Amino acid sequence: MVVFRETFSLNSQGDCDIIEITGNVADAVGKSGISEGIGMAFVSHSTAAISCVEYEPGLVSDLQNLYDKLAPKGAGYGHDARWGDGNGHAHVRATLQGPSFAFPVSGGRPVLGTWQQIILMDYDNRPRSREVSVTVVGE
Repeated sequence: MVVFRETFSLNSQGDCDIIEITGNVADAVGKSGISEGIGMAFVSHSTAAISCVEYEPGLVSDLQNLYDKLAPKGAGYGHDARWGDGNGHAHVRATLQGPSFAFPVSGGRPVLGTWQQIILMDYDNRPRSREVSVTVVGE
């Protein structure tokens, strides 16, 4: 069994910026040399999340609208009261979605459906640099 880990960085605009990272993840899986196994993409930030969707403008807008309803900005978050940074909504949104996405690896590639892409969602209230780790375990 082999364990491989690679990290990449990207810049986001914040404010529910949704960025497709499928290519970055697939590149890391390819570099691993692992043909069969399991992979995971993980964002090491508490105001960002990773998921898998059909990455197209309509759904991107739908997701942004959903999070505006579920955890609206300025809704009186305890985090904002304690820290005064105005990003309590971003922490709640990231917690709802989660920081990682696991996927099978076969033929040295992530196994995804025809309409599935891996995305990073940045909910913070300002542009940020984000770090994503891709770990692959297998043979």
